[in-house]
Order: sequence, then structure tokens, then C-alpha cells
Amino acid sequence: MTVPQKTAPVGFDDLARIIKLAAGDDETAPLTDGSIDVPLCDLGYDSLAMLETVSRVEREFGLTIDDSVASTELSVREFLDAVNKAA
Repeated sequence: MTVPQKTAPVGFDDLARIIKLAAGDDETAPLTDGSIDVPLCDLGYDSLAMLETVSRVEREFGLTIDDSVASTELSVREFLDAVNKAA
């Protein structure tokens, strides 16, 4: 049985769910509306978590995203903007 893919745009709630699954630990800060302009590295997300996040978003939404989007220097907003440009 195939699971239907979601369609873009990827929303904040989608990202919050996916990034938490990708990070897989409690050392990271949860994404909230107040953290949308905070760099992902300042929230505790490392490059491996971001690569996994990109991979999960690609699979779930059927997108092809450049690996540079996995930068932990991006803010949550910048990450979402870059992902949704790939849509």
C-alpha cells in the first residue's frame, strides 16, 4: 500500500513535526512561533538532523531539495522559504 504524498507548501507545523522526528532527542528546543527567526543551530539542531529533515521532507512532499538547505545557519523561516521554493 502506498501512502499518498502531501503537496507543498510545507507549513510550520509540518516542519515542527518532521524536524522533531529527524532530531530524535530531547536536547533540541521545540519549534514555536517565537523561534521562527532563530538559526536552527541556536535551537540545538545539528547538520545530521537537518540532512535527515531534508530527506524526510523530500519523501513526504515529493520534492527535490538542494543539500545546502540543510544548513544549520538558516533560521526556521529561511529553511521553510528555501524548501517551498523547491516546490
